[in-house]
Amino acid sequence: MNTIAQEKDLFAPVTVLKGVGDKTAQGLASLGIKSIYDLLMYFPFRYNDLETLPLDQLMDGQKTLLKGIVVTEPYVSRFGYKKSRLSFKIKIDHDVVMVNFFNRPWLKDKIELGKEVAIYGKYNVNRQSLSAFKFVAEKKEGAAMEPIYPLNRHIKQKKLQELIDLAITDYLPLLGNIVPPEVRTKYKLETDQAIVQDLHHPKNSMMARKAKRSAIFREFFLFQVQLAQMLNQQDDEAPGEAKKYDLKEIKRLINLLPFELSDDQKKVVNEIFADLHSSRQMRRLLQGDVGAGKTIVAVFAIYAVVTAGYQATLMVPTEILAQQHFDKINEMLSQLGVRVALLTGDTKELEKKEIYRELADGTINVVIGTHALIQDPVEFKNLGLVIIDEQHRFGVNQRNKLIQKGNQPDILAMTATPIPRTLALTVYGNMNVSSIHQLPKGRKPIISSWITSNKLREVLTQMQRQLDQGFQIYVVTPLISESETTDLKNAEELQAKLAQYFKEQNVVLLHGRMSGEEKNQIMDAFADKKIDILVTTSVIEVGVDVPNANMMIIFNADRFGLSQLHQLRGRIGRGQTQSYCIFVSDPKTEVGKKRMEIIANISDGFKLAEEDLKLRGEGDIFGKAQSGLPQFRVGDVVQDFNALQTAQKEARNLIKKDPNLENYEYDFLNKVLKYSKDLQNSD
Repeated sequence: MNTIAQEKDLFAPVTVLKGVGDKTAQGLASLGIKSIYDLLMYFPFRYNDLETLPLDQLMDGQKTLLKGIVVTEPYVSRFGYKKSRLSFKIKIDHDVVMVNFFNRPWLKDKIELGKEVAIYGKYNVNRQSLSAFKFVAEKKEGAAMEPIYPLNRHIKQKKLQELIDLAITDYLPLLGNIVPPEVRTKYKLETDQAIVQDLHHPKNSMMARKAKRSAIFREFFLFQVQLAQMLNQQDDEAPGEAKKYDLKEIKRLINLLPFELSDDQKKVVNEIFADLHSSRQMRRLLQGDVGAGKTIVAVFAIYAVVTAGYQATLMVPTEILAQQHFDKINEMLSQLGVRVALLTGDTKELEKKEIYRELADGTINVVIGTHALIQDPVEFKNLGLVIIDEQHRFGVNQRNKLIQKGNQPDILAMTATPIPRTLALTVYGNMNVSSIHQLPKGRKPIISSWITSNKLREVLTQMQRQLDQGFQIYVVTPLISESETTDLKNAEELQAKLAQYFKEQNVVLLHGRMSGEEKNQIMDAFADKKIDILVTTSVIEVGVDVPNANMMIIFNADRFGLSQLHQLRGRIGRGQTQSYCIFVSDPKTEVGKKRMEIIANISDGFKLAEEDLKLRGEGDIFGKAQSGLPQFRVGDVVQDFNALQTAQKEARNLIKKDPNLENYEYDFLNKVLKYSKDLQNSD
């Protein structure tokens, strides 16, 4: 290690580098680069191949570097508004190639007759011409590939390359290794220094691929070590309390049910009961398709802890859903002597105070509510179970605030947005996952179809047929943002047109700008069959349960995500009759058409999640900030799933062997973990 590097700090802010002032530092920060370490780890997403090939080996449209002697004077021609073309010819051996630079007239001064130039661009075989991207003044010795970095408007490619090269020159010797030597040997992985050197300046594409493979594993391994430590710490810090529930009482609940649980439901109830009975704190995610019967599983968990002398709470994202859960759960558990309360933002002040008092003295056994549950006045006498429904709709801090109202309560998270197993390792790496795949007995699969807007007459005919049989219909239209008044106007116009067409029916509009009370009144009227057609925005996405509504038409379906469309579709098909969902959409792109084909042909939410992930990559499946999904810079959890699994296995083995990473060979790993933690805390 050289002495210059020894005096420097790898995790120092980028401002220590020559040429980095406040403005440049802000530009780098917008890319997530705050320190020298971040700079070294900011890898290219592609390369320009700077190897020159003979013209007869080039394919049409291939990007390439051409070197030749300038044989004509450069000429700039103007066309259109502020558009220009700089043209000249170069001679390569016995061939002459026309070079065209578009909208870069200033390069004319760099082109001299009789001088050799190197130009990077796209080659046209038939015209023997090059659409030029870059004037390569000088190629660094041995640099066959030019790195291209992901950027935004705050910083330029050339500046970023210069700073990375400066960091490599002065700081590379300070870089230790994240992945232990025995793991690197086992999987033929490079050291961190080799990864940085070979990804920023590979000599050929094979070297770049090898370094990227090592970088992907390194990134996943670092993340999985953090998860493994968190799991280990939770096991140490949260032993939990074994709940001695009463099996005789559980049988009373079983006898109350008008149906038999599905095999999947029975399996999940047994998994939850085993967790409750154990002295370890339960941390379980229950994911099930829409309408799969997660609520009844939650009721079993709630009643079990109540019979053991504890309280339970269920937090949901919307007041409509809170009300519906309360109605269902209270109807069942009140017959068993359980006191259930509802607490939302709409609960009257006097009633709130009464609920606060009865939660604190233990009179209330179960409370169901929205964010109102995490307010300071809410205190429990003995909270033993926290259930969070649609948990990705709550931030990490909100979930923790509720959990902290008990003494290491058991935690059951539920979601009707099934996520692929590929993401379960990252989003829910610190939880056990249970899944319900089967629909309750007697339910018929929903018949789905995609049509274009020019076939609306057929849809209206089908709607009339359902209405004549006494069924109700949802008509959904996008309201992407509360500020988009155009969307609301469209919803109002749609309601007016449908009311005009179906003159005998009651057609009502429901949207997100209404008060909680208004929404509840409309939903109650719909449930009581007083409304025939409910024109609505996606406020009914989660939890609404009206068995007589067996048809849904979703307008502009391409403006919703696949998982959201599936959630919306899940509001129908909740009775014993055949249900129909029609997606009305005119997608302009191939991907848009593919999405509509997928949603129309796949009704299994788990399969749909896999397809969505393949189509969109690991992008914002349901909001990274909310779900805690990490943003990997090099790895892709879909394409590199095997590496993710292997990294998890090796990380857990390491933490099992050395929980606090006390061995000196993990010094650098500890430094990076501390740096990552400090960054997360400062954000």
